[in-house]
Amino acid sequence: MSDAIRELDENAISKVVVDAAYRIHKALGPGLLESVYESILVHELRKAGLRCERQVPIPVVYDSIRFEEGFRADVFVESKVLVELKSIEQTAPVHRKQLLTYLRLTNKRLGLLINFGAETIKEGITRLVNGLPE
Repeated sequence: MSDAIRELDENAISKVVVDAAYRIHKALGPGLLESVYESILVHELRKAGLRCERQVPIPVVYDSIRFEEGFRADVFVESKVLVELKSIEQTAPVHRKQLLTYLRLTNKRLGLLINFGAETIKEGITRLVNGLPE
């Protein structure tokens, strides 16, 4: 993996993720389990030279108590971009709210909600920011 890949900002990382999601959706279409898309997406991103982690436990602090597993991030790319995956007919507003909460709790600036269940991947990708300049 080159140092140039390591220096990518959130927007450049998200472009690689979106391009990979497009290729996957084009090749496989909708209808598979979320976990299948997750495995394949991570494979594609690693092939592109990005560091990815799956099902990362994220702690939550509430009432001065640290709960070690507040939630699990589906895919965390280069420790900068959170990717929340779905494989459903249509996402709901709660899915966007959920990802925004994850961004705030991790103090990350960019998240992608990718629904592989959408008819086209363009309809299935939502970009959410938390303090990242547009």
